[in-house]
This record gives sequence, C-alpha cells and structure tokens, in this order.
Amino acid sequence: MHESILKSIGITTQIAHNGKEVVDIFRSGANFDIVSMDMEMPIMNGIEATKELRAMGVICKIVGVTSCENTDEKEAFKQAGLDILHEKPLTLTKVNSILERSQN
Repeated sequence: MHESILKSIGITTQIAHNGKEVVDIFRSGANFDIVSMDMEMPIMNGIEATKELRAMGVICKIVGVTSCENTDEKEAFKQAGLDILHEKPLTLTKVNSILERSQN
C-alpha cells in the first residue's frame, strides 16, 4: 500500500522485506534520499536496522512507520535515529508532509 502511494506521486521505490535487507542494500553502496522504515519487520526490526544504518554513517532521512501503540517502544524507535515517526498507514497527506519536511 505505501509503495502504491509513493509511485502514484512519481517517487521511485525499492522494497526491502526485512531490516537486514535494508542494511544490506546500503552496504552494497546504494543511497537514497528517504528511507521508510517499518518498526515491525522480521529478521531485523526497524529499531535495529535504523541503529545499524546510523552506525554505518547513513545520513539520509529515515521515516519510521509503526502500528505499535506502546509509547516506550515508539520512543526507542525515535531514539534509534529516526528523523520522523508516523503511525500506519501512511496516507497521501502524510507522505506529502514528509516530502515537504525533507526539502527543508
């Protein structure tokens, strides 16, 4: 669903199915302007993947998305190195807000 919203406004995407894939994509030399990081991913969750990316020196915007209602877990996700955190699902309005903030 998030991919279709992004594509509908002309944004090129690359999908990773778990946090380890995200980290591996960056290790292979890829670079992105924005990463949409799901907190609830298998193998390596969004918190672990975000920490790893930041430890690797990745400086692009990382936007966390979650359906988690636990305030402590959301705070841990933010502290992992997020630039922005949004509740799922991402909507076109939220995506536009993210894009506007990333241009500033």
